[in-house]
Amino acid sequence: MSETLPEERSSVPVTVDSMADDLRTLGVEDGDIVLVHGSLSELGWVCGGPQAVVDALQHVVGADGTIVMPTHSPGNMNPADMGNPPVPESWYETIRETMPPYRPESTPTQGMGAIAECFRTYPDVLRSDHPQHSFAAWGADAEFVTEGHTLAYSLGEESPLARVYDLDGDVLFLGTTHATNTSFHLAEYRADLDLGTATQQSAILVDGEREWVEWDDIDFTDEDFPECGEAFEREHPDAFVTGTVGVGDANLLSQRALVDFAVEWFEANRS
Repeated sequence: MSETLPEERSSVPVTVDSMADDLRTLGVEDGDIVLVHGSLSELGWVCGGPQAVVDALQHVVGADGTIVMPTHSPGNMNPADMGNPPVPESWYETIRETMPPYRPESTPTQGMGAIAECFRTYPDVLRSDHPQHSFAAWGADAEFVTEGHTLAYSLGEESPLARVYDLDGDVLFLGTTHATNTSFHLAEYRADLDLGTATQQSAILVDGEREWVEWDDIDFTDEDFPECGEAFEREHPDAFVTGTVGVGDANLLSQRALVDFAVEWFEANRS
């Protein structure tokens, strides 16, 4: 299999400085609060990889701003719910007894991409305490965003998503789309929907000791997120801007506008 050469994606290397310029052109400014969803592979040949992306974001928003990223670790879950791949039922008890507990400083992300995994390890980055749906944050409001993240209803009113909403922050797509727009989950909690609840399980530390715990959450889904996002952009062209960072598509969107729109859209379009 032949490798894709760097010049096939980028006419020049993508650097910290060039990404910082792209972010400012997009509208990101010093002091901003941005909830970032990023795909490193979509940005071109980035000199320095994910570190360069994090550095560029920090240079642009500065110490007065705040960067937030989802740093989920969904593998720490009830083995009966594991489906990709499933595990034998005879393994369930062993998994429940031996799954390493969630630790904000060391538990790796899963499915979040290289940028988020790199970001969580940076100095002065704080990470919320949820074993499956944590968020990491850096900057002036990092503590406000990450503290008090409850086990139950993990993407609702006591989550970092709601704190970004309180701060009137923006959502920043770097080579990503509404398909992974976690802010829509906050709208699911706020919408008048009959989603039902599901019991979730994880290993956590309680007073320094490992415990296997249960909590309730809504039975949320992301299947219609792309359709909701497309409708939002059609109806609210003044609430977002598009551009490029590196060679990747980039969008900067008002999170409050997204969530408020999605509440009404879900109520109108979900059965």
